[in-house]
Amino acid sequence: MNKTIFVISGGVMDDIRFLYDEIRIAGDPVIICADGAAQRLKELDVVPDCIVGDMDSVDEKTLQYFEAKGSRIIRHSIDKDETDTQLALECAFEMDPEEIRIFGALGGRIDHALANISLLVMCAKHGVETKIVDSDCELFIVTGSCVIDGREGDTVSLLPLSSDVKGITLEGFRYPLTDGTMEIGTPYGISNRLAGTRGTISVKSGYLLVIRQFGI
Repeated sequence: MNKTIFVISGGVMDDIRFLYDEIRIAGDPVIICADGAAQRLKELDVVPDCIVGDMDSVDEKTLQYFEAKGSRIIRHSIDKDETDTQLALECAFEMDPEEIRIFGALGGRIDHALANISLLVMCAKHGVETKIVDSDCELFIVTGSCVIDGREGDTVSLLPLSSDVKGITLEGFRYPLTDGTMEIGTPYGISNRLAGTRGTISVKSGYLLVIRQFGI
């Protein structure tokens, strides 16, 4: 089984062909749909491995169509605490993935977008490398260290997703940092840029959100 799992959330996606291309490039990843995102895959003629949620945003004909093609349907009560995207991620964790990529998580309602970003912390706690991916950016959590390969001038913003993040060191950036601290309410990590083609980010404690813009 491909250890890369694509979780498709129900947010607005301006460039649906981007999703199709990413699925093709990944080489048959496992695909889990959060509820109404199944409608989007039907437009692309892509069959998900699993559809998860309370099914309040997808019509029954679409569910029957995918079930006939082999998709597993996991229904939850509409009276639940978890979002459909969280349920989809919990389903993904059961498959022992090496990597999870979340699509359709940012556009549309701001509350859902923020909830989806916060789910990156849950993924970090599970020890699974996870990114929210859109056509113009990617978001992920750093709890130890990571290397960003890109182009000189690429925009990289940093925000704490815990009350504070300590021991932040940035190398290869226009604005470097050594053993810094970022706290919620002081967003000085916005709009940094790669000084060359590679940058390194490391932290000693906390959850640091990295927002990497493509082509900006």
